[in-house]
Amino acid sequence: MVKDYLWLHLVVLIWGFTAILGLLISLPAVEIVFYRTLLASIGLLLLLKFRRQPLKINGNALLKFLLTGGLIGAHWILFFWAAQVSTASVCLAGMATCSLWTALIEPMVNRQPVKWYEVMLGLVVIIGLIVIFKFESGYSLGIFLAVTSALLSACFTVINGRLTKSHSPFIITFYEMVGAFLLTAGFIPFYAYWFTTEGFSWQPQGMDWFWLLVLSQVCTVIAFTLSVKLMKRISAFAVNLTVNMEPVYGILLAFIIFGEKEKMTAEFYLGTLIILASVCMYPMIRFVQKRRVARTIRKIH
Repeated sequence: MVKDYLWLHLVVLIWGFTAILGLLISLPAVEIVFYRTLLASIGLLLLLKFRRQPLKINGNALLKFLLTGGLIGAHWILFFWAAQVSTASVCLAGMATCSLWTALIEPMVNRQPVKWYEVMLGLVVIIGLIVIFKFESGYSLGIFLAVTSALLSACFTVINGRLTKSHSPFIITFYEMVGAFLLTAGFIPFYAYWFTTEGFSWQPQGMDWFWLLVLSQVCTVIAFTLSVKLMKRISAFAVNLTVNMEPVYGILLAFIIFGEKEKMTAEFYLGTLIILASVCMYPMIRFVQKRRVARTIRKIH
């Protein structure tokens, strides 16, 4: 289990770099997701062919994968949009609300009672977000987009937690990337007409291709597939709570790369610290809960 959490933190570290990539790539959010999902789908297809893993699945499973992929595509569009209208740090802080959404959604999907401590930790995250929002009101659109992106992230993480019980993580990731690509491609005509005056940017510039390859192959094919695989042994809430470490890794990386541009107020870091406190509290509460259950079982027997 410790090894699984170490792998999960490596995944989160890689994901912490995605908001930075959204700023390094000169393309707008929709274009980034279009190329990310296209290149990720191609990379996964080649990987599956190399592994000689059959792609054929039943129609019901295919529909689930593609629809979940659509959620992922929408999540990424909002994520990169949030980073571009605010900062990488604000975007990552807003994404930390994912744990609260998961605490509410996962019990409903799995038909289990809501765990009081998961909701409590989720509310701690909201308190931290309120502290940030109060002093960083100039980034209200970025925070709103990031929180909405976090809601979608919670939805597809919970869904993947169920899908991994019966399907290969490589197959799941491949069809979900195809679904994300189809959602993004289908959205392009509306995006070009209603949301931009410059049309769709088909041609990446300069270093864009390199960063798109890093984003699609390292941050998506490798990291996303590994995260899906880990969900076989780790709950969706634990995954999303650990993902709250993404702001720490991302903010540190952003400050190293962008310097003063990413420097925020002291209140922003206070709010982020409150959010991250929930990450540290979760394993401690889980340990206490398990001890109590074990003592109760011993008394009964």
